[in-house]
Amino acid sequence: MKMSKKNLQNIALLAIILAGFISCEKDFANIDSDVVNSDNATNFGTDFIKLPVRTYNKKITPFQTNGLPINLFGFYSDDVYGSSTVNFVGQMTPTAYNPSFGDNVVLDSVVLTIPYFSVNTETDEDGNKTYEIDSIFGNIEAPIRLSVYKSNYFLRDFNPDLEFDETQKYYSNGSTSSTDAISTSELEGQLLYQNDDFTPSADEIKLTKVELDENGDPVLDEDDNPVTYISGRQAPAIRVLLDNPNDTFWQELIFDKEGEPELSNQNNFVNHFRGLYLKAENIGTEGSMMMLNLASTNTNITIYYTSDIDNDDDTGTDTEIETEAGQFVMNFSGNGVSLYNNNFITIPDGDTVNGDANIYLKGGEGSMGIVELFKGTVEDETGTEVDAFEYFKNYFREDNGDGTFTQKRLINEAFLEFYVNQDIMEGKEPDRIYIFDAESETALVDYFLDQSVSNTQINAKILHLEPLRRVDDEPNGEGIKYKIRITEHLNNIIVRDSSNVKLGLAVTTNVNTIANYPLKNEDDEDGISSIPAGTILSPRGTVLYGNNSPNEEKKVKLTIYYTEPDN
Repeated sequence: MKMSKKNLQNIALLAIILAGFISCEKDFANIDSDVVNSDNATNFGTDFIKLPVRTYNKKITPFQTNGLPINLFGFYSDDVYGSSTVNFVGQMTPTAYNPSFGDNVVLDSVVLTIPYFSVNTETDEDGNKTYEIDSIFGNIEAPIRLSVYKSNYFLRDFNPDLEFDETQKYYSNGSTSSTDAISTSELEGQLLYQNDDFTPSADEIKLTKVELDENGDPVLDEDDNPVTYISGRQAPAIRVLLDNPNDTFWQELIFDKEGEPELSNQNNFVNHFRGLYLKAENIGTEGSMMMLNLASTNTNITIYYTSDIDNDDDTGTDTEIETEAGQFVMNFSGNGVSLYNNNFITIPDGDTVNGDANIYLKGGEGSMGIVELFKGTVEDETGTEVDAFEYFKNYFREDNGDGTFTQKRLINEAFLEFYVNQDIMEGKEPDRIYIFDAESETALVDYFLDQSVSNTQINAKILHLEPLRRVDDEPNGEGIKYKIRITEHLNNIIVRDSSNVKLGLAVTTNVNTIANYPLKNEDDEDGISSIPAGTILSPRGTVLYGNNSPNEEKKVKLTIYYTEPDN
């Protein structure tokens, strides 16, 4: 049933988009929203109306976090909302099964590497690279405690209480169902690393080796220290040396299992080594939250070792035994779960009747907004108070009485403006917010028709979802307002008699990331059973003026610019 519902939603959405291209409305010429500048729209012979909306707050309940494309990790403190910590537990799988380590295996080191998202901005003549790291929120100079544990908790792929092909959902609060939860004691197995003063670094990582002479002995400098040289370079990353508890941990976990079932396939391996638990803790009032691509093949544990290789010749005569270096590599390619621990302010329940004065938008297990268009009354041409939705429909079309309509006016541009309440906010607003159909849980048609596509999220979908306008257009200036164009959404209501659905409004870390992840509480009175991934991955928040704000100039607005037809 779930798959059928999703397919119907996709088919309906495709039909809406196709209908927009093949519509046979001949009476009007469509004017794109980037042509009609709403600030000077009267220069084009247009007029406008403003119609009421209702906005209210809605808490984001725990959501599924296994299967996320990217994961947050760290500690983030928000001056308005409070603090949040995100940890991660994930399965590791080797890049090759049934390894042969050789004889007399000697462990050299075990290195965990998790790259940041970074950009190489400069390379000098010696090959040294300068990087900028992004997708890090908070105070990058404020340290946190980073701990790495061997996890003893088994992450199932399938839910044993449901049909055999139903995948297991793990939620942000650590629960797996209404009654079961992940035990912290099982997550914190053997401690393999801890740093009480960890901060992200943008420095290039330079790998070095000891220079050897012709006899294989280290070359020494004038102070009798080994001479090293750069053997490789890596982009900025969390790169730490894991401990070897009791001097036998990795020997017993990996090397002693050569030829055994534990190293023969993925199912056996993840049951044997159940993965790592990455834990973040604040050691002060501030810290940083990092966005990490834990599913990348560059994220791995590499076990470096040496072993003896017996080079027998073809006659069976023993030759000299040589020592050879080897590596055993494991990636986070199995199941992985983000675990959220929040200390947020209490946001009042939304007023679904009158709307709220302020809209609290906070990513993660925070808060979102519900937007209901045309809620309230307006005065018609005779001065009579009428329902705003009926007024809207009658203003732009005429019912022919046979199930068809004649369009009376063309909607050139329609947009919502959400002003930031700087009496509450203290900066750090997200650059983007996202609006979606709360009932079908899909983006609006305007999103799909917006061709301003970019891999850089700040430049993507900027016609439909304008980035936050800031004071003096400074990157870190105070936020002024967000502008969201919903022109085609309203045209669908007028031309194709689409439903006037509730809309969801949420912060997002990336407007390109709109895949939905189920909420734990799927029986929602507003019809919302999932949340966009971009909202899950944003630790930031903002406060916007709602429809019930006493500030008439900044309360949320729906403005529609239109053109009268030529008679």
